[in-house]
Amino acid sequence: MGQVLFIVWRESVEALLVVGILNAWMNQNPEGRAGKPWLWAGVGLGLALAVGLAMALFSASSLMAGSQDVFQVVMEFMASGLIVQMVLWMREHGRTLKKELEAGLADNARQANWWGVTILAAIAIAREGSETVIFLYGMLGSADGDTLWRMSGAAAMGLALAGLTFYILQLGGKVLSWRLFFRVTEIMLLLLGASLFLSGVEKLISMEILPALVDPVWDSSFLLDDMSPAGGVVASLTGYRAHPALMSLLAYAVFWSGVAMLFRWRQRRVMA
Repeated sequence: MGQVLFIVWRESVEALLVVGILNAWMNQNPEGRAGKPWLWAGVGLGLALAVGLAMALFSASSLMAGSQDVFQVVMEFMASGLIVQMVLWMREHGRTLKKELEAGLADNARQANWWGVTILAAIAIAREGSETVIFLYGMLGSADGDTLWRMSGAAAMGLALAGLTFYILQLGGKVLSWRLFFRVTEIMLLLLGASLFLSGVEKLISMEILPALVDPVWDSSFLLDDMSPAGGVVASLTGYRAHPALMSLLAYAVFWSGVAMLFRWRQRRVMA
């Protein structure tokens, strides 16, 4: 359940960040208060879009009853790629996000045109909600009734923790700064992305599309068994395996090599 709690927590904080910036500006500027109904309409629309995507994904999955494994592999690779893209996007836009949002709000207030606020809020909520659905699709698709209840509890805890985190972050760095929060969660997200990528590769191995090569390469279960409760949480959040196949190790190395190349490319582009 660690994956569910972390993903819901992190994605909810990002959504709260955007909505919080918009709402705070409207509270501080009398001319912006007229846009608050448009803001909350956008939040509602974003939630509806995220729910719609979830329903569409599960409908597509049921239509592909004979290709469930392939569909789940595609979703896991997509989720892994989205995580990397999200980390890169936040690194590029995180520092200027508040200024950009407030500048856009000021323009909307001058023109008395609040449609942009509705669209922006809807996109922010829908983006984080849809990413959550895609990240967790593999777990949701194979969960039984009892597991779904436990996942729902973990999701509720994630939402509550997101609210608390957002409140602490709003204290202005006295306890926890936005910079530190994003740096720590970036690392955790990339580890989760590696875990999802590895899970997709292991499904391809089990489907005999990829060879295991050597299985296992080692046995570290005496240190931490990935089938134990604690080991299972570490495995789901980082991709740790107590009995890894050689193909799994190669896939893990490919993921981190690709991430390193993307970060170097982004750094060169920023410095150019």
